[in-house]
Amino acid sequence: MVPFFVQIKCHMGKSYQVANALADAEIASEIYSTAGHYDLLVKFYLDPSVDIGHFVNEKVQVIPGIQDTLTIITFKAF
Repeated sequence: MVPFFVQIKCHMGKSYQVANALADAEIASEIYSTAGHYDLLVKFYLDPSVDIGHFVNEKVQVIPGIQDTLTIITFKAF
C-alpha cells in the first residue's frame, strides 16, 4: 500500500461535516483537525495500481464543504 496525505481547506463552518463525510466513506486511514492554512490533514493508503490524482479528484474533492486540497506524496517513513 502507498501512503500519502491530503491537506484540506474547508468552507467556513464545514470542517466537522467534511471530516465526518470522510470517516463515513471509509476511505481515509487517519483524519486530523489542524490549525493554519488548512483545516484537516488526512492520511490515505492506496494500492500501487491506483492513481493518486484520480483518487483525490474523484473521491476526496467531490465531498461537499471542501474548498481546496494539497496532496503530499511521501517517499519513506523513518
